[in-house]
Amino acid sequence: MRISGAQMVCEAINAEGVKYVFGYPGGAIMNVYDEIYKQDGFKHILTRHEQAAVHAADAYARVSGDVGVAMVTSGPGFTNAVTGLATAYMDSIPLVVISGQIPLSLIGTDGFQEVDAVGISRPCTKHNYLVKSIKDLPRILKEAFYIAKSGRPGPVLVDIPKDITSEIAEFNYPDKVEIPTYKPSYKGNNKQIKKAIAAILEAKKPLLYIGGGTVLSNAYEIVREFAKVTQIPAVETLMARGVMGHDNEFLIGMPGMHGSYASNMAMSESDLIISLGARFDDRVTGKLSEFAKYADIIHVDIDPANIGKIVDVDYPIVGDVKIVVEKMLKEIKDKVNPDRYSVWRDLLKRYDEVHLLSYEDSNEVIKPQWVIERLGKLLGAKATITSDVGQHQMWAAQFYPFDRPRQWVNSGGLGTMGFGLPAALGAKMADPEKIVVNVSGDGSILMNIQELVTAAEYKIPVINVILNNHFLGMVRQWQTFFYDKRYSETDLSYQPNWKMLTEACGGVGYDVTTKEEFDKALQDAIEANKVAFINVAVDRFENVLPMVPAGGALYNMMLEYKER
Repeated sequence: MRISGAQMVCEAINAEGVKYVFGYPGGAIMNVYDEIYKQDGFKHILTRHEQAAVHAADAYARVSGDVGVAMVTSGPGFTNAVTGLATAYMDSIPLVVISGQIPLSLIGTDGFQEVDAVGISRPCTKHNYLVKSIKDLPRILKEAFYIAKSGRPGPVLVDIPKDITSEIAEFNYPDKVEIPTYKPSYKGNNKQIKKAIAAILEAKKPLLYIGGGTVLSNAYEIVREFAKVTQIPAVETLMARGVMGHDNEFLIGMPGMHGSYASNMAMSESDLIISLGARFDDRVTGKLSEFAKYADIIHVDIDPANIGKIVDVDYPIVGDVKIVVEKMLKEIKDKVNPDRYSVWRDLLKRYDEVHLLSYEDSNEVIKPQWVIERLGKLLGAKATITSDVGQHQMWAAQFYPFDRPRQWVNSGGLGTMGFGLPAALGAKMADPEKIVVNVSGDGSILMNIQELVTAAEYKIPVINVILNNHFLGMVRQWQTFFYDKRYSETDLSYQPNWKMLTEACGGVGYDVTTKEEFDKALQDAIEANKVAFINVAVDRFENVLPMVPAGGALYNMMLEYKER
């Protein structure tokens, strides 16, 4: 059939089975929005900022496992979306972002609302396109969805000039994609897998180091089975919380800058690290020359560029985590003696008992860790938790009892303040049966506060729990530890009336100063079935501990803070 480029965009989105598109219209993308008005396939969610549109699509992808889709206009519409693209790129999230562009004949003339979207986005997308002919548009759209979700997932930008969206051409949407230069490897090399299994059978202190790639490949069940059969202890990165399940007997905890003592000691003393979909981020490794210096390393990753990029690897295996671990389990099942690692497991258990992840509770002031624990006790598996970035993010990762992958949605690699509220909207759209709670701080929440209006308009009942310490908390903590308490521009004592602000936008608000008030506010917020804002006054100077100072070795953790 012969249709316009704008119609082609809508037809492709519907052909891909997309349910929701998050976006914000403008001049260069207006033809597409006119077609959105006419179609009745996918539903469009009008966010109040382009950054929020991409974050919402990102979180939709994280929770559903499908490709998230966002749509923006040219110029500032696109540049506002760049933070969302970079956030998704760092965490390997499958997105297709469609941006309008000025007409082809005007590109390069500094036309109104022109920016080089392809050039700007090149460092923060898996791939990008500038559509130069309407004949290429169906193929490009098909490739965009394929590239976004295949191999190591990531965001793909399709930049479409306005004149392309108004042209008429034959529309034949491809059934499949063939890109000769792009052939992801999924199966893993069998010889390398056999070598890795031999190393595991020889090791005395093996450790499963589980990363976000395990979530992306939907490998959690087979990874849990592998740990159960081999009885090898495991640690989960920030992006992998929930893979093992919080009450799994083989889970040690989270390693890294704010990881548990036992987890960091496990990484430091292991003689064989089995990395599954992790990328050896600097927040996990600490000082590289001291990282796992007694260990050989097995690295399973879908992206060959990740293997050996940060640390030397003894057993590289390029492949999908789920497929590779299935092969590893089949290979090791009748050969492993789980008792071989019992001494190692007992040692890690003692480490955990000596320095348990804990805090000193108080009846005088609400401790932020208590809020997270209370959320976990009251909601547990019924909730999906999103977060912004800062102390609240680390406390949520440390103290919430995550039961499943995709239950925890946060910006790990880029560390994007303002991610949490729009992410909560996307998470709720992806799994409406779950209670969605955004854990944020009084700094982060203001960065996309306008999305309260989006939540109210579309009746998306997400609950925002604000751990309000009247500080940019994590920066303040560093200023306390390393800058002699020079609190330069981190005091947030001047604040809006959060309750009134939320209600002015169409939601419900609560101010909480006691534990009893928190319980009541949470229950009321759930029953209200509206976007809610629970402003919790917490201890202003509470610190996230343990902490590995920047550039320090994992085994040199600050377990407490003492006044100098």
